Amino acid sequence: MARTPDVAPILLAKGVRKVYRTGAEEVEALKEIDLAVSPGEFVAVMGPSGSGKTTLLNCLSGLDEIDEGIVEVAGDRIHELPDGERTRKRADTMGFVFQAFNLIPVFTAMENTELPLLLAGQRPDFARERALETLKLVGLEHRVDHRPNELSGGEQQRVTVARALAGRPSIVWADEPTGNLDTETAERVMQLIHDLHREGLTIMLVTHDAKIAGTAQRLISMRDGRIEADEMVGATKPKPRAKAAAPAKKRATRTAAKQAKQ
Repeated sequence: MARTPDVAPILLAKGVRKVYRTGAEEVEALKEIDLAVSPGEFVAVMGPSGSGKTTLLNCLSGLDEIDEGIVEVAGDRIHELPDGERTRKRADTMGFVFQAFNLIPVFTAMENTELPLLLAGQRPDFARERALETLKLVGLEHRVDHRPNELSGGEQQRVTVARALAGRPSIVWADEPTGNLDTETAERVMQLIHDLHREGLTIMLVTHDAKIAGTAQRLISMRDGRIEADEMVGATKPKPRAKAAAPAKKRATRTAAKQAKQ
């Protein structure tokens, strides 16, 4: 059963259903999902393969359509927005980190990071400045001109985190962000995600790793397209995140120094 937040939720889902159709066959991937997430929460989603974890993230973020129900993100019913407005909503309020890095091979770390801003219509000089600031935040200012094949797996994933943060989102969706990383690199990426959460960023993270899930504030367990359990597992109190860019400089200094030591 979904918990009721103490403040207005940044994410609200009611009665969400998702059905995949192949010819005459129907597979109900999500069944009557009710969920509320407060600003600044860190929510982990676990469940066996095929339980609907990735489908849940895709539907809640508006990447996939839903068959029934409503999803509100930062006050807007995401699936009722026209395609152009939905794309702008994602660009303005959301960031995405996937297991597959999805970096463009011929682009540098800088170019991959600034691309979503350019596609959202930002000025090239602004996009370049913001990309550099965000790459500093994840400790990659010395790798901005390197292409993906010149970066380690951990560095590539940090570029995807930088890309997700470049637009100063209110919520980040992370689908198995450490799935392709070795244990040590995965711990570094998760430390970065926790550092960002402590600054007030809302995180929705899918993982198969119980250890990673246990570091979140809240754990949602899924099975057969339903939320089987929804419980608090961490004690950190969420802090609403301001969209102002000024604190990022302080974060950049702290995180860059930390990454430089590693």
